[in-house]
Amino acid sequence: MKLRPLEKRDLPYIYEQENSRKVIALWFEEPYTSFDELQILYDRHILDQTERRFVVEENDRFIGVVELMDIDTLHRHTEIQIIIHSEFQGHGYAQAAIHIYKKIGFIPEGTLRQHFFAEGEYHDSLMMGIFPHEFTF
Repeated sequence: MKLRPLEKRDLPYIYEQENSRKVIALWFEEPYTSFDELQILYDRHILDQTERRFVVEENDRFIGVVELMDIDTLHRHTEIQIIIHSEFQGHGYAQAAIHIYKKIGFIPEGTLRQHFFAEGEYHDSLMMGIFPHEFTF
Protein backbone atom coordinates (compact mmCIF):
# COMPACT_ATOMS: atom_id res chain seq x y z
CA MET A 1 0.00 0.00 0.00
CA LYS A 2 1.28 3.49 -0.82
CA LEU A 3 0.21 7.13 -0.68
CA ARG A 4 0.69 9.57 -3.53
CA PRO A 5 -0.66 13.06 -4.26
CA LEU A 6 -4.14 13.25 -5.75
CA GLU A 7 -3.96 13.99 -9.47
CA LYS A 8 -6.51 15.05 -12.05
CA ARG A 9 -6.56 11.48 -13.42
CA ASP A 10 -8.08 10.38 -10.07
CA LEU A 11 -11.18 12.54 -10.46
CA PRO A 12 -13.38 9.75 -11.92
CA TYR A 13 -12.82 7.74 -8.70
CA ILE A 14 -13.58 10.79 -6.56
CA TYR A 15 -16.69 11.47 -8.64
CA GLU A 16 -17.90 7.93 -8.03
CA GLN A 17 -17.39 8.29 -4.27
CA GLU A 18 -18.95 11.75 -4.09
CA ASN A 19 -22.08 10.37 -5.69
CA SER A 20 -22.34 7.42 -3.32
CA ARG A 21 -24.80 8.26 -0.55
CA LYS A 22 -23.28 5.52 1.63
CA VAL A 23 -19.80 7.04 1.42
CA ILE A 24 -20.60 10.74 1.54
CA ALA A 25 -23.21 10.53 4.30
CA LEU A 26 -20.47 10.40 6.92
CA TRP A 27 -18.06 12.72 5.07
CA PHE A 28 -19.70 15.99 6.18
CA GLU A 29 -20.90 16.79 2.66
CA GLU A 30 -24.00 16.40 0.61
CA PRO A 31 -23.73 13.80 -2.15
CA TYR A 32 -24.24 14.31 -5.84
CA THR A 33 -21.57 16.60 -7.25
CA SER A 34 -21.36 17.03 -11.01
CA PHE A 35 -18.12 16.02 -12.70
CA ASP A 36 -17.74 19.57 -14.06
CA GLU A 37 -18.04 20.97 -10.54
CA LEU A 38 -15.49 18.46 -9.28
CA GLN A 39 -12.98 19.53 -11.95
CA ILE A 40 -13.50 23.19 -11.07
CA LEU A 41 -12.97 22.43 -7.37
CA TYR A 42 -9.80 20.49 -8.18
CA ASP A 43 -8.39 23.37 -10.23
CA ARG A 44 -9.35 25.91 -7.57
CA HIS A 45 -7.82 23.98 -4.66
CA ILE A 46 -4.70 22.46 -6.24
CA LEU A 47 -2.48 25.29 -4.97
CA ASP A 48 -4.29 25.81 -1.66
CA GLN A 49 -1.67 25.49 1.08
CA THR A 50 -4.31 24.70 3.72
CA GLU A 51 -5.38 21.42 2.07
CA ARG A 52 -3.58 18.31 0.82
CA ARG A 53 -5.12 15.20 -0.68
CA PHE A 54 -3.44 11.85 -1.16
CA VAL A 55 -4.55 8.70 -2.94
CA VAL A 56 -4.25 5.35 -1.18
CA GLU A 57 -3.18 2.72 -3.72
CA GLU A 58 -2.36 -0.94 -3.63
CA ASN A 59 -0.95 -2.66 -6.73
CA ASP A 60 -1.82 0.48 -8.74
CA ARG A 61 -5.50 0.22 -7.73
CA PHE A 62 -7.33 3.22 -6.26
CA ILE A 63 -8.30 2.32 -2.68
CA GLY A 64 -9.28 5.70 -1.28
CA VAL A 65 -8.26 9.20 -0.30
CA VAL A 66 -6.61 10.74 2.75
CA GLU A 67 -7.26 14.44 3.12
CA LEU A 68 -5.46 16.91 5.34
CA MET A 69 -7.83 19.84 5.83
CA ASP A 70 -7.44 23.21 7.51
CA ILE A 71 -3.66 22.86 7.66
CA ASP A 72 -2.30 25.49 10.03
CA THR A 73 1.46 25.76 9.49
CA LEU A 74 1.90 28.35 12.25
CA HIS A 75 0.30 26.27 15.00
CA ARG A 76 1.17 22.97 13.28
CA HIS A 77 -2.18 21.19 13.25
CA THR A 78 -4.62 19.80 10.72
CA GLU A 79 -7.77 17.70 10.40
CA ILE A 80 -7.64 14.27 8.77
CA GLN A 81 -10.34 12.64 6.67
CA ILE A 82 -10.08 9.14 5.24
CA ILE A 83 -12.45 7.95 2.54
CA ILE A 84 -12.19 4.36 1.32
CA HIS A 85 -13.70 3.35 -2.04
CA SER A 86 -16.87 1.33 -1.39
CA GLU A 87 -15.36 -1.71 -3.17
CA PHE A 88 -12.61 -1.87 -0.51
CA GLN A 89 -14.56 -1.00 2.62
CA GLY A 90 -14.34 -3.67 5.27
CA HIS A 91 -10.91 -4.87 4.09
CA GLY A 92 -8.96 -3.22 6.90
CA TYR A 93 -7.69 -0.14 5.05
CA ALA A 94 -9.25 2.38 7.46
CA GLN A 95 -12.21 0.69 9.06
CA ALA A 96 -12.56 1.19 12.77
CA ALA A 97 -10.46 4.31 12.26
CA ILE A 98 -10.68 5.28 15.93
CA HIS A 99 -8.95 2.00 16.81
CA ILE A 100 -6.22 2.72 14.24
CA TYR A 101 -5.73 6.28 15.51
CA LYS A 102 -5.43 5.08 19.11
CA LYS A 103 -3.00 2.35 18.06
CA ILE A 104 -0.54 4.89 16.65
CA GLY A 105 -0.85 7.26 19.60
CA PHE A 106 -3.82 9.56 19.06
CA ILE A 107 -5.57 10.50 22.30
CA PRO A 108 -9.29 11.37 22.54
CA GLU A 109 -9.59 15.03 23.57
CA GLY A 110 -13.34 15.61 23.47
CA THR A 111 -16.64 14.90 21.82
CA LEU A 112 -18.72 17.30 19.76
CA ARG A 113 -22.17 16.01 20.54
CA GLN A 114 -24.59 15.67 17.62
CA HIS A 115 -22.06 17.49 15.46
CA PHE A 116 -23.31 16.35 12.05
CA PHE A 117 -26.53 15.11 10.51
CA ALA A 118 -26.35 12.10 8.19
CA GLU A 119 -28.70 9.37 7.08
CA GLY A 120 -31.60 10.88 9.03
CA GLU A 121 -29.92 11.25 12.42
CA TYR A 122 -27.34 13.22 14.35
CA HIS A 123 -23.87 11.82 15.03
CA ASP A 124 -21.14 12.79 17.46
CA SER A 125 -17.65 13.76 16.34
CA LEU A 126 -14.71 12.56 18.38
CA MET A 127 -11.83 15.01 18.48
CA MET A 128 -8.43 13.32 18.81
CA GLY A 129 -4.91 14.66 18.89
CA ILE A 130 -1.31 13.54 18.76
CA PHE A 131 2.06 15.21 19.29
CA PRO A 132 5.19 14.11 17.40
CA HIS A 133 6.69 12.47 20.51
CA GLU A 134 3.49 10.39 20.95
CA PHE A 135 3.51 8.86 17.47
CA THR A 136 4.21 5.10 17.73
CA PHE A 137 3.89 3.68 14.21
